Amino acid sequence: MWVRSTLAYRASFVMMAVGNFAACALDFVAILLMFSQVDALGGFTLPEVAFLYGTSGLSLGLADLLLGSMDRLGRRVRDGTLDVLLLRPAPVFAQVAADRFALRRLGRISQALLVLGWSVTRLEVDWTVGRLLLVVLMAVCGTAIFGAVFTAGAAFQFWAQDAAEVQNSFTYGGNALLQYPPTVFAKDLVRGVTFVVPLAFVNWLPALRLLGRPDPLGLPGWVDFLGPAVAALMCAGAALAWRYGLRGYRSTGS
Repeated sequence: MWVRSTLAYRASFVMMAVGNFAACALDFVAILLMFSQVDALGGFTLPEVAFLYGTSGLSLGLADLLLGSMDRLGRRVRDGTLDVLLLRPAPVFAQVAADRFALRRLGRISQALLVLGWSVTRLEVDWTVGRLLLVVLMAVCGTAIFGAVFTAGAAFQFWAQDAAEVQNSFTYGGNALLQYPPTVFAKDLVRGVTFVVPLAFVNWLPALRLLGRPDPLGLPGWVDFLGPAVAALMCAGAALAWRYGLRGYRSTGS
């Protein structure tokens, strides 16, 4: 329904998608401006940073397209309109995710794909089928990890009711973090996004393996391939949090 309503005004959709593309592109423009003054950032060249930017942006873009509407749950809990979703013969999670589905978010995805494609052609990497599959796996696992964070943040809103910005700090804020090399951040911060909220598995750790870069934390090499396991665990944990939050929902009123 939301896709059909969006495409009913195609000129408006195109302008909004282009605007989304341009707004996201400003982040990469900032990176280009940095590299106009330096040759490397944290030891990483421009194509390598662009690769981090593209993989992180693609993962967030896909998760945002599918689950970006989850941040509206707190508003539904506050005004009681979540009750309407409970009465419908469809999963509440699917209804919340599809609420006001924003097709314009394809602008973020296309911009990230463009940067990623450019970086792949500039990297000094001997591309094999295995390495290309690793990039695809990074996108899939990264989407799942960001999706789990979206879901867990939405589940938290069953109690907090007005915590959308807390969720955004880990999703959009995490994406801004992952666009840059881990070597420019303090090791305590890198440990936090590796062991506490494991966003490092979105692109940092597998990208270090792909680019032949050393791990700033000195972790064993096999850790770089734990993305699927971490994504599965995070999705399972987010699903449990969502189920617990939904069961504890008591509607609104005094």
